[in-house]
Amino acid sequence: MIDPTSWRIALALLFCATASCLSQAARADAPILPSSQSRTDDQRIERPPGMPSDPELEAAGARIGNIRIQRRDLFDLSRADENTALFRLGNRLHIETREATIANQLLFRSGEPYVGRILQESERLLRTTRYLRDATIVPVALRDGVVDIEVITEDVWTFNPGVSFGRKGGSSTSGFELEELNLLGLGIQISLGVKSGVDRDSKLVIFRDRQLGRSWWGLDAQFADNSDGRVGELKLERPFYSLDTRWAAGIAVRDDERIDSRYDLGNIIDQYEVGAKLFSAYVGRSTGLRDGWTTRYKLGFTFDENRFDPIGGTAPTRLLPRDRKLAYPWVAMEWLQDEFREDSNRDQIGRTEDVTLGWRARAQLGYAGNSVGSDVDAAMLSAAVAKGVELTARQTLQFEAAAAGRIEGGDLVGGLLSAEARYYFRQSPRRVLFMGLSTLAGSNLDPDQQILLGGDSGLRGYPLRYQAGTGRWLFTAEQRFYSNWYPFRLFNVGGAAFFDVGETWGRDPLGAPSRGLLKDVGVGLRLGNSRSALGNVVHVDLAVPLDGDASIKDVQLLIETKRSF
Repeated sequence: MIDPTSWRIALALLFCATASCLSQAARADAPILPSSQSRTDDQRIERPPGMPSDPELEAAGARIGNIRIQRRDLFDLSRADENTALFRLGNRLHIETREATIANQLLFRSGEPYVGRILQESERLLRTTRYLRDATIVPVALRDGVVDIEVITEDVWTFNPGVSFGRKGGSSTSGFELEELNLLGLGIQISLGVKSGVDRDSKLVIFRDRQLGRSWWGLDAQFADNSDGRVGELKLERPFYSLDTRWAAGIAVRDDERIDSRYDLGNIIDQYEVGAKLFSAYVGRSTGLRDGWTTRYKLGFTFDENRFDPIGGTAPTRLLPRDRKLAYPWVAMEWLQDEFREDSNRDQIGRTEDVTLGWRARAQLGYAGNSVGSDVDAAMLSAAVAKGVELTARQTLQFEAAAAGRIEGGDLVGGLLSAEARYYFRQSPRRVLFMGLSTLAGSNLDPDQQILLGGDSGLRGYPLRYQAGTGRWLFTAEQRFYSNWYPFRLFNVGGAAFFDVGETWGRDPLGAPSRGLLKDVGVGLRLGNSRSALGNVVHVDLAVPLDGDASIKDVQLLIETKRSF
């Protein structure tokens, strides 16, 4: 808990830091200073003068020649401000990503026809790794119809030997981890850690390799010994890793024992034991990319069992969910449109961002019956759709919607419908107005499903899991600032001023009635973690609740690492 003196000091410091960001962002229409750019921007290898365009190369039947991979280390020692003893030590301690690790993820090979789209998709694929800060792929030479390609990647620090701390919704989390996200430069993640979270304390082991033996098969294995049980998970999958991938397959197994809680006004009001087992397997086929669209087909089987037991003692379980066993074959279709755009200073600071503008849609239908091991007859339904739209050269709108549930006896049970819209207005290279509107609605929810609104779901001025209901909506307006400040050549600094408003509707079986509109205002400091794979943006927010009950603190402090601004 933060005493009044402490939070007043913290508030003053945060406002000062944000004011510094605002003062620098006031000059945002001036050219972006090199000190705040990524090294990819200051030393980008451009397409050489006279090099034909991609359509021209493709029309001429050009083929790929030499592929040169240039790996850039953590710090650029050719810069005076990075050629320091500390940064030289960092480069020596860091194991650079191996050339073969990068080459294995390229979607093109020497001797193949030149296709500019495939170079761009390979860039995006490399940028999805956590151990690369950025990737650029350009044609650099042309002779006798043969094009030489340059692949430039930038490493980040991937070893985490330290203590983590976070705070949101009035609750703190902490942990100690030994984590390496790029073991020996092979792109393998290994983690050993102890974490203290909101729901449980955990001792965990994680192994991830998305390219086993240089193939496209990936392995994800996790085990956690928790204060309220244990969880083990194993996933082996060859995904649709590119728009033109023709087949995919996967299998996943999960065994989970835990205690789940129901919340109201930020407090636990009920608990029960859960024993969950999940098995899923699928195979998929695709016709590849045709006329800018990819269609994929999947056939799979899922076994999903949940057992619920009461907790006794001084606080016995009040509402126990019914045991549920669902076993069902299913079919799915997926449609993707090849339409992307690169941006920066949007949801990240000082990083290249790949913005999806094309349509993405998925529909899945299954049937759970007694004949295949289910304890209920039900049609299993799920669907999702997403699209991005460039309204103008400076305005972008992205929306997505999803629905899932099962039909039992003609009724929709456990139904969830979600929708979200995100609007970005580029006011200048260093100022963006962001607005987001989201909603989540339930229909005949199972007792183990709870729709909550609070500090952990975007309403930053309130305790986590504060208000419960059968549905919720949330609106956020955020003025974002991206400064020129790049302290120690380690962090890109930004700031935000925000307003959140939302409410729940419907009555949770054990919760208090809805308190109507809940609003907060606040300011935040953003640190773009451009040299590390351990989290892209550090958030430090101070939020003031404008509604709620008297038990809520006047100011909520939130500290967390997120993948976006």
